[in-house]
Formats: sequence, C-alpha cells, structure tokens
Amino acid sequence: MDPCAFVRLTVDQLLLKLPAVRRPSSGAGVHPSTSPCFCTLSLQDHPASLSRTALLPLASAASAAAGHADPVVLSLDAEAVRRLSARPAELVVSVHAGPMGTNCGISAARALGRVRVPVDVALAAAGETVVARDGWVDVGKPGSASSSASAAAASARAQIHMVVRAEPDPRYVFQFGGEPECGPVVYQVPGGAAGGGQRQPVFTCRFSAGRRAARSRSLTPQSSMTRSTSRRLRSWLSSTLHGDGRDGSRASREQRKGWTVTIHDLSGSPVAAASMVTPFVPSPGSGRVSRANPGSWLILQATGAGPSSWKPWARLEAWRERGPVDALGYRLELVFDSGPHECAVPIAESSISTKRGGQFVIDPATFPEAAAGAAWPFAGGFVMGSTVEGEGRASRPTVQVGVQHVTCMGDVAVFVALSAAVDLCMDACKLFSQRLRKELCQDQDE
Repeated sequence: MDPCAFVRLTVDQLLLKLPAVRRPSSGAGVHPSTSPCFCTLSLQDHPASLSRTALLPLASAASAAAGHADPVVLSLDAEAVRRLSARPAELVVSVHAGPMGTNCGISAARALGRVRVPVDVALAAAGETVVARDGWVDVGKPGSASSSASAAAASARAQIHMVVRAEPDPRYVFQFGGEPECGPVVYQVPGGAAGGGQRQPVFTCRFSAGRRAARSRSLTPQSSMTRSTSRRLRSWLSSTLHGDGRDGSRASREQRKGWTVTIHDLSGSPVAAASMVTPFVPSPGSGRVSRANPGSWLILQATGAGPSSWKPWARLEAWRERGPVDALGYRLELVFDSGPHECAVPIAESSISTKRGGQFVIDPATFPEAAAGAAWPFAGGFVMGSTVEGEGRASRPTVQVGVQHVTCMGDVAVFVALSAAVDLCMDACKLFSQRLRKELCQDQDE
C-alpha cells in the first residue's frame, strides 16, 4: 500500500511569563497578571480550519517551570504539505489576556502580541524530525518609552515558552465511494485526498437495517473464540435482534436497532463488521438519545480461515449532547478477553457538531486519559481519523490510519467498520421527531 506524506506539528510546553504591571487605582480594565491568558495558533496563509486555541498557564518569577499547558497538535495532510513545502512556512502564535470567546460579537480579551516561528515542513515530510523552537521567546512590542527607559521597557516584555516540533506522520487514506448505508465500494487514495494517483478499490461495504436471519448466521461466534467471549457476543447480538426492554410501545415503533455494516475484501469474504448491540431509543420524557442511556455498536474482526469466525475488537457508545450547541457525543473502548471477565480500555471520547460535522479521532494527544499517563494500548502517536458530515448532508467518510498501526488489510478493515458506525451514529441520534431516511428503514418492517 502507498502511504500519504502527512506532517504532525506539535506545540508543547506552553507557558507564559508576564512582567510586573502596576494596576491603575481604579482597578478597571484587563490585567494580564490576574486574568486568564490564552493563545491562538495558526499557519500563515493557511485555512482557518487548522487554527487552534489553547490556555496559557502563567509562570511566576520564582518558578518559571510551572505546570505547562496540554500539547496542541496540527495535522497537515498531503495537500497542505505540498503547499507549505513550496515556500517557507510560519507558525503564528497570538497571545491574549482575558476570557476566550465573544460577548455580542465583541472579544473581551486584549492582544498582548504575537510570535512567528519558521517551520521546515519539507524536511519533516522527507522523514526528519524538525525542532523549530525550544525555549522562551519575547511576545509583542515594547511600549513607547524615552531613551532613558528603553532598557527597562525591553526587559518588561511578556515571554512565552514553547517547544515546536514537526514530525513525519505517514498515513494510509481510504474513502467510501458513497454513504455507508448504500453499500459503497471503499477505495484507497494513494498520495492523499489531493494526490494524482488512481484510487484503488480495496473493500466493499454491505448494510442491513434488520435482516435478522441473515445477520444471526453471518455473525455467529465460532470455536476460535473463548467460551466466555462467545457467551457475551451472543448476549450482545440477542439484545440487538430482540431489543432489551428499555423502551415503551411508542418507542418500540420508532427506535433505531438491528443495524449492521459488514466490510468484505475483494474476494467477497467478510473481514470486519459493526453491529448495533444496544438500540438507540429516546430517554423517558424526551425525543433524544441521552448520555445516561446511549446506544452502542460492537466492532468485530474476522479471525481464522472461516468466514463466520469473529472476535470483538471495540465498543462504541453514542448519544445526543444537551447544551447550547447540538452535538453527537461518543465514547470508544477497546475490548479485550481476559478469561472469564471482559477488559475494556477507553481510547476516545469527545463530541461532533450535528450541524457542521467534524472529525472522529483516535489520538493520545487529544485524549485526556492518555495525556494523564493512563495505559495506552497503541504504540506511537496518531491512530485513526474519519470525517463525519452533519445531519442532512451526504456523507462519504474519508478514513486515515497511521502506518505504524497497519500490518495487514484486516487491521484497516476494523477502522473502516468503525468509521461507518460513527457515520451512522449521526442518523441514529437524530431527534425522534424527525424521520429516518428510507435506506435506514428498508427491512425493519416484517
């Protein structure tokens, strides 16, 4: 397989050091020494979608090595790498004092200044790790001062500490040829989404919205699984096919259950699947799937030579977040069989706007538990990412998988099945006052 040349730009160990500021007697205005500070990071002349915002911890004069902010990661795809390799690239870090966000369209924060860091993207794309900056940098311009006070003014600048690293991050890129529920072909995209290579078909995708007999035959656990895992899988599938009794008569007619996506290789053999094991039903007194009562999918991987030998790989839970902005909330756990008990390790939890869509990501840099030092089951950095469209938009997910996590096409297949399940969660978590599309209901009425 032909990987794509991605570059991972990491800004780590962010810390802000402020000069002593004499407050006005009135106490009015924004005082950086007591107000929260933050910074925005972006690449000059690059799309705003790559802009990030991060809080800046303050370093006291006595301890400049106080706690650092979480690392900020910018992922540059093949097209961005090509553009930025043709000319010098600059990371622009703008520092602000005051609260993030706006009030009536007006920001309450005050700009303290900015820092520009040249980054050699071409060298990173060629396989080298580039450290563009490591240490303290002056922020902004000194205020106007007389010649006698110029030295004091120069020493009174704010300073920001940062470590800026550009690293090669090769990934395999795959794209669904249509919406997952329409049974599309899945293609590999050599050289990235903007590359000039010819797309190659690698998988086919088959969707079922409730064909019970066919699904129960194709996902029957076989002797290659341990007895305890086999019992759990049968229990999960039983809850999929017959429901779990959590819903009333009206919800029973409206619930979203029994959906299955099976990924086949080009010979027609199933290699991975995603099966809805907990129905997506409205919580009592509401028309939405709640966090307290989420729906879930089991991601399955084919094992052995037989086409009907499966083992659980991961469990995906999803719900509709409440709040000022509608969002699809999700949590993903890897499932391990440890004798009589199941072991589940969380590897992703976040939300995606139901209006704009977004990106589903498995990456230790964006997962708080991994950043806090919890056990991380993958070696290396970025694991997987998949695009997700908002409600009402046609979706053809693009899937990226880190090269270090692929040893065979079966490894890719489980990530493709997971991507399809995440995409379908956007439909499964629609408000129950809205009807599903016919493709998602085609065989539920028996």
